[in-house]
Amino acid sequence: MARKDVASMFAVALFIGAFASVPTSVQSIGVCYGVIGNNLPSRSDVVQLYRSKGINGMRIYFADGQALSALRNSGIGLILDIGNDQLANIASSTSNAASWVQNNVRPYYPAVNIKYIAAGNEVQGGATQSIVPAMRNLNAALSAAGLGAIKVSTSIRFDAVANSFPPSAGVFAQSYMTDVARLLASTGAPLLANVYPYFAYRDNPRDISLNYATFQPGTSVRDQNNGLTYTSLFDAMVDAVYAALEKAGAPGVKVVISESGWPSAGGFAASADNARTYNQGLINHVGGGTPKKREALETYIFAMFNENQKTGDPTERSFGLFNPDKSPAYNIQF
Repeated sequence: MARKDVASMFAVALFIGAFASVPTSVQSIGVCYGVIGNNLPSRSDVVQLYRSKGINGMRIYFADGQALSALRNSGIGLILDIGNDQLANIASSTSNAASWVQNNVRPYYPAVNIKYIAAGNEVQGGATQSIVPAMRNLNAALSAAGLGAIKVSTSIRFDAVANSFPPSAGVFAQSYMTDVARLLASTGAPLLANVYPYFAYRDNPRDISLNYATFQPGTSVRDQNNGLTYTSLFDAMVDAVYAALEKAGAPGVKVVISESGWPSAGGFAASADNARTYNQGLINHVGGGTPKKREALETYIFAMFNENQKTGDPTERSFGLFNPDKSPAYNIQF
């Protein structure tokens, strides 16, 4: 996860298969696996923890050979990031993309259930011009290798969407996202989006209530443009992404929430109680979709562990559902 602000929102994910008191339709909640710490469990122990908790999906942020090996025959579905440091290289030539696929996908798939490859996470500045070429080259490489069932996307910060309120006004802020959206429409891949109500609330607590940000009752916001009513900030943010996809000419592209979470320490409103309330609310909520799209929303919670070597805002080190010793940071019903 990159530096977070009101517009910097995403996560590494594991799918949580069976939550107590959660409808069976909620099969699409995940938890992200970041490794920026010096006290984390081994890759094999992490995979075992996922399995013991019934978490059946994961996101990793680079082609981590140890993690990929540990995932063999686990049944855990995977979002595999190429790593932002590989984006320009893969964008530059089809042969580079083919080499990456041969080294990092072919040796593991299908024993490792790779669902999506993310060509970049929260890419900024001039590097955004590499996203579409990288996606095209990866699609070609996967197809040539007989691995076309794996979908290629990119993971965006929420500030890729402008005019996010009301949700129906959402539009992509820069033109490259129109090209991304139309490529996704042509391949049937989803858009990966990092959505963090926490940062929106932290930066504007006067106008956003804590209840609205954490799936608690008490707030209703009506979108005057389409008549839809919102009772959670998360839904409003996601539907702004859907509105932007429509305006880009890609109304059929689905959204996968590649990161979402709430810190338990380190800053304003960052507490175990708020983190528990948000993440349990997220788990219980996404099976029903959003007001605009009433279908299960595949979602990855950030993150599996508190990571003690993350830089930036102190909250960055406290997004974990678990401590490095594998004990729960707070109680969540899986």
